[in-house]
Amino acid sequence: MSYVDGYILPLPAENVEAYRAMAQCAGQIWIEHGALSYRECLGDDLNSEWASDSFPKAVNASANEKVIFAFIEFESREHRDEVNAKVYEDPRLEECGDMEDPPFDFKRMAYGGFQVLVNLRK
Repeated sequence: MSYVDGYILPLPAENVEAYRAMAQCAGQIWIEHGALSYRECLGDDLNSEWASDSFPKAVNASANEKVIFAFIEFESREHRDEVNAKVYEDPRLEECGDMEDPPFDFKRMAYGGFQVLVNLRK
């Protein structure tokens, strides 16, 4: 079964396009180094009536912030470790955005690695 790195983060609404450019650049590098897929998603319908919590609450998003839900797919955890090592050594990653002044708050980002439990596709 494959492996996924997933994360959610709050993003000021005015930084959506800057974040998109940064993510597009970084995503290309992940794909070039072997990631199976790279997805960055902008929250659109996040006020669930049946869930006990929400994505905006999870990252303490303010009224003027959007929520990003993203995931990168790999063959396995070992493959993830190999790909990430290559990505973090790639000097082009620094060209994707200013990490000294990123378009989002790293301190409110939630991240983790996940074993895929079910994988259905049409």
